[in-house]
Parts: sequence; structure tokens; C-alpha cells
Amino acid sequence: MSTHPVTTPSDRPGAAGPTRGSGALALGLLLLGGAALLGLVVRQDVVHPPFQGLDDRWLRWMGGPHEGLYAAVAAALNWFGGPLGAVVPLGLLLLMLVRRRWVSAAFLLGVYLGANAVVVQGLKHLVDRPRPADPLVRVDHGSFPSGHVASAALLVVLVGALLVPAARRRAWWLGGAVFTLAMMWSRTWLHAHWLSDTVAGASAGAGAGLLAWWLCGPALGRERARVHDRRGAAVDTPDPVPPAERPQHARR
Repeated sequence: MSTHPVTTPSDRPGAAGPTRGSGALALGLLLLGGAALLGLVVRQDVVHPPFQGLDDRWLRWMGGPHEGLYAAVAAALNWFGGPLGAVVPLGLLLLMLVRRRWVSAAFLLGVYLGANAVVVQGLKHLVDRPRPADPLVRVDHGSFPSGHVASAALLVVLVGALLVPAARRRAWWLGGAVFTLAMMWSRTWLHAHWLSDTVAGASAGAGAGLLAWWLCGPALGRERARVHDRRGAAVDTPDPVPPAERPQHARR
């Protein structure tokens, strides 16, 4: 007889409901709506939106000197959010495939690519805001929103949804918020974005991730419950031949 405690569906890892939070839908819609509203405001006057004064003051505070430890940190964050930084989500995707978590792999790939292609690039083309003068790194068109910040916030949500146990998510969200704030600082310190671009990027990335988690939460929960049950069954499988009944040569 198994000595493992009996778990109810709500106790299983990845069970739907408590793991994704009852406020995921509301918060996701709020953040996405906030990014879209900010984009509509900027689109009315891309050169002088109502908060351009704050953006200008922040950019002056980020004036330098651009060297030393700050430069190294900003360069690392710039790498993380660029094309080479795709090794991180690709590594997570490989981990899901190795674990045979097909639903999680599809969720990770679809949400990461979809949020960047539809939400971030959609807002960039809709708003088409000029970037600050003389950025210190290579940039593409459209300053609003920050794609680096959006990807960072999105990745925080995806990892929290797929890999972090529910009991440890509060610490993960705190660390993820610090990481996202650091990315926001780096993009303005490098003069690649205005401050409001980074705020919109964080809202768009986190909002898209939360909304997708809410939509796919039941399927993810069922998959993780199946994985948990499969592992428990493997541990509890009894030896089909008791040691006392094995052939003499098998016991040597």
C-alpha cells in the first residue's frame, strides 16, 4: 500500500484556480488597457505628448557618465532583451519538451512570440514615436513601447506560471519586478527609450502574459496534475516479484 498522502485536485502542483490567482484576468486587462490608452495619448502628438516634460527630465538624469559598472549592467540587459537573448526562452522551451510538457511548451512558444509580434509590434506601428536623440545602442524604428522591457516582464510572468511553485510565487514576483525595473532603467540610461515607453512596455508585457495565463490556466493545470500523478505512480509501483520469491541467481 502506498505511503504517500492523498492529494486533492486543489493540492496538486499546477492545479487551476489558486496557482494563477483570482485577479489574473482583471490585472491583465488593466495592464494591457493601460498600455493601449497610453499609446493612444502619445499617438495624438508623438513629439510632445502631455508627459513629455517628465520624459525630458528623466532623460537628463540619465545623462551619464556612461561607463564603469553601470555600462556593464546596461550592456548585459541590452543583450538579454536583444536577439541573442532569445536563448533564454529557447532554453525554457527545451526544458518543457524534455519534461514532455507539451501544453506548457506550446503555451510558452505561442505567448512569447504572439505577445511580441502582435502587442509590442502592433503598438510600435500604431504610435511610431521618435526615439531620444543619440541612443547609445543600435535601435529599430518606433520608441513606444519598449520591446526589451515588454519581453522582460512577459518572461517573468511565463516563468512564474510554468516553473515556480505557488508557495514561492510572491518572492518570484518581487524579484521579477526588480528585474523589470532594472531593464526600464537600462533602456533610458542608454537613451534608447523615453521613460513612458518603458512604463508602457512593462504594462504590455505583463498584461499579455497574465491574460494568456488566465485563458490557458485550466489546460496547464491539468497537464501538471497528470505529470504529478505519473511521477507518483512511478514511485508507488510495487516490485512484481518479492525478493524472497526471486531465483537464487537474481539475489546474488
